[in-house]
Amino acid sequence: MQNKAKEIKRIVRDGYAKAVTQNSACCPGGSCCSSSNKAKDISKTVGYSDAEMNAVPEGANLGFGCGNPVAIASLKEGDVALDLGSGAGFDAFLAAQRVGKTGRVIGVDMTPEMIEKAQVNAKKGNYTNVEFRFGEIEKLPVDNSSIDVIISNCVINLSPDKEQVFKEAFRVLKPSGRLMVSDLVLVKDLPDTIKESVEAYVGCLAGAIEKDEYLKFIEKVGFQEVKIISQSNYPVDAMFDNLKDAEGAVASIKVSAVKR
Repeated sequence: MQNKAKEIKRIVRDGYAKAVTQNSACCPGGSCCSSSNKAKDISKTVGYSDAEMNAVPEGANLGFGCGNPVAIASLKEGDVALDLGSGAGFDAFLAAQRVGKTGRVIGVDMTPEMIEKAQVNAKKGNYTNVEFRFGEIEKLPVDNSSIDVIISNCVINLSPDKEQVFKEAFRVLKPSGRLMVSDLVLVKDLPDTIKESVEAYVGCLAGAIEKDEYLKFIEKVGFQEVKIISQSNYPVDAMFDNLKDAEGAVASIKVSAVKR
């Protein structure tokens, strides 16, 4: 199991490293990287406004998300926010504008190329209240009880140990801290061919688990008031070639929870 988890992380890391170095938009390995469907089009589909997309440095939005967690995070001036799987910095930069100069945003990502890209974007946009740290979301490089709000956008789904991710999220949040994530879950089983697909894993699909199981992991580690804010069908057939068998199986959800 441990070797499989390491291999999954290697696959995911290599896939996203390739995507950022080639400057391709959205889901590595998927068909949505064609010229007709750029990152902004994907981001608009999952809930970002034109104003949000235009407010960040060019190159920060790679179109990898499946929702807009910042929109539901209720961030306020002075908050310390943590972005799990921060990529090139898109959500972190949007969060930074909300928490203001008295607040702070920390982005954590396990892909060195993403960290480098995000740091370049931070300098480009003169974001002095944002920092990016190299690390895994199963073992966060963040102090206990130091975070007000955790956001994440279609990243926890990639982890082979989702329960451990939520344990770490609970550890680093302050009492009354909030978890606000967008992610992909299953509403019906995926065909075996997709479960075994490397491309589908990098694009979040093969790692998807059943919705109730996902929510139970959040509750199991101690979170309270676990709620689905919204749920929508994820257009698998539009995102990947030859995955029509998975149509209707995957949903994008926005989930909130509180540490008491």
